[in-house]
Amino acid sequence: MNKKQKKMLIRILVAFVLFAVLFVCEHIGILEQIDNIWIIFLMYLVPYLIIGYDIILKAARNIRNGQIFDENFLMMIATFGAFGVKEFSEAVAVMLFYQVGELFQSYAVGKSRQSISDMMDICPEYANIEDDGKLVQVDPDEVAVGSVIVVKPGERIPLDGVVVEGDSLIDTAALTGESVPRRAKTGDEIISGCVNGSGTLKVRVTKEFEDSTVAKILELVENASSKKAKVENFITRFARYYTPVVTIGALLLAILPPLILGGGWGEWISRACIFLVISCPCALVISVPLGFFGGIGAASRLGVLVKGSNYLEAVAEVTTVVFDKTGTLTKGEFKVQELFPERISGEALLETAAYGEGYSTHPIANSIKDAYGKEIDVSRIGQAEEIAGHGICIPVDGKEILIGNEKLMKAKEISYTPCKSAGTIVYVAVEGSFAGAIVIADSVKEGAKEAIARMKQVGVKKCVMLTGDRKEAAQAVAAELGIDEVHAELLPGDKVSKVEELLKGQEGKDKLAFVGDGINDAPVLTRADIGIAMGSMGSDAAIEAADVVLMDDDVRKIASVVKISRKTLTIVKQNIIFALAVKALVLLLGALGMANMWEAVFADVGVSVIAILNAMRALKIENTKCTY
Repeated sequence: MNKKQKKMLIRILVAFVLFAVLFVCEHIGILEQIDNIWIIFLMYLVPYLIIGYDIILKAARNIRNGQIFDENFLMMIATFGAFGVKEFSEAVAVMLFYQVGELFQSYAVGKSRQSISDMMDICPEYANIEDDGKLVQVDPDEVAVGSVIVVKPGERIPLDGVVVEGDSLIDTAALTGESVPRRAKTGDEIISGCVNGSGTLKVRVTKEFEDSTVAKILELVENASSKKAKVENFITRFARYYTPVVTIGALLLAILPPLILGGGWGEWISRACIFLVISCPCALVISVPLGFFGGIGAASRLGVLVKGSNYLEAVAEVTTVVFDKTGTLTKGEFKVQELFPERISGEALLETAAYGEGYSTHPIANSIKDAYGKEIDVSRIGQAEEIAGHGICIPVDGKEILIGNEKLMKAKEISYTPCKSAGTIVYVAVEGSFAGAIVIADSVKEGAKEAIARMKQVGVKKCVMLTGDRKEAAQAVAAELGIDEVHAELLPGDKVSKVEELLKGQEGKDKLAFVGDGINDAPVLTRADIGIAMGSMGSDAAIEAADVVLMDDDVRKIASVVKISRKTLTIVKQNIIFALAVKALVLLLGALGMANMWEAVFADVGVSVIAILNAMRALKIENTKCTY
């Protein structure tokens, strides 16, 4: 509990004690012995002002600024009206219990925010720079790219970089939700926001602080509340029109019946005051965003960053999940599995392919060079010509080398022997003559099969895989994982077209999510209803292009996020129905004179407290923690 909340609690306790004394005195007849009504009024005014002065000031300030109709105005008018009809105890009680509700609400919101800020308490306070053999603490903003910083055991890593000296275990829980530390050694990339464990590390900075992982994540968390769900926008618009309508309704209730029926002004003003207290929309205005905030907090505990409640709401309606294959369902760690040489030896085939891929940094190219295992003499290689979606044409030792897929062989009219092995097939031709095929396989990610099964359990109807890989390799992976639909041999632009085609097939409110690595899949992530990116431990494209980011690349957590979002929406809808139903009933009773000020207090404060308690359940949604 912060200082402001403690101060409010003291005000509540003081006002409650004074009110309790007056309430007891009134009911045992002591106050009846006081003839002057103004003295009684002043006695009740003391606890009223102690507990309600800030509400009156806020209402007056808002009226001056042209913002008349809000809960402060309703409370002020209702309690002033109660004083006007000499219902002194009710006036104090309404303000007292309203402030109790406000305190509870403040505590609930604070706790909800704290759950996310604890999870995202990753902002580094300083960076250590070595100067003349001494460590100097500087602001991370002041550290330039290329500088070497020192991270001591127990310190938070302030900037993204590469380890140049040292060996340690890194606690990544704040970013990924993973409790098991990761080892970092010389040459490894590490990201800001994680905590250094056992050993001292020297790190060469690769990004300025404003571009670092920690800065981007903090910015996303701060902006998440501004991206409201449809339900939240509806409640905001509803409150904007609802409050003035009920205020006018209360005014008419106080004036028209006495004018039409004659007399009874006090009774009808009392009913109007009760009507105003009941009508306060606090339960809706607070509990709905609090529910979404709780859901985002629950996801953050898993190491899943949801960029706004609008995205959390959309995830609840996901029925189709589309996956990129490489790096999402598979590790992206390609290795040469088989060689099928023709007219040359296997060693010569591998050497030709390695030199043909000499300048490439593609994972498949790297796997061929790794299998070759010798240093590449770049003086033997000429200028490469890349043929999009097919492969490359490159001179090696003056000979034209073609390396690519079947499309390349067909486009160049080269007679080749098709390879039916499962995996990625690289065909090689030398001087227009087929030289052989190399089979490269990518292993399925641990937990990918379980992820697909869990998605089906939470109600995802269809899982689709898109890949540029050949059909046989794609179908082998799909069969292993339980994928419903496969589209293989796609060019980069084909993925967007295929997603648009799948989107057209969606019915009603059904949503489509695309899961990719966020680097080469940014256009598809943007086009899908929901883009879910593999965080890749700091991939800029992943964090920027997607709506939801899996900070540790674990696709099993997607099902948990779907479950969290659906539970959150259920809680939000429960609050809306409960609050509107109770208020409608008590409003009717109040207008008919069948509800007193105490029932009005329950319809306002009681409903708010119950709705807030229900909303807080979103923070503790059961069984969301992945047990694997």
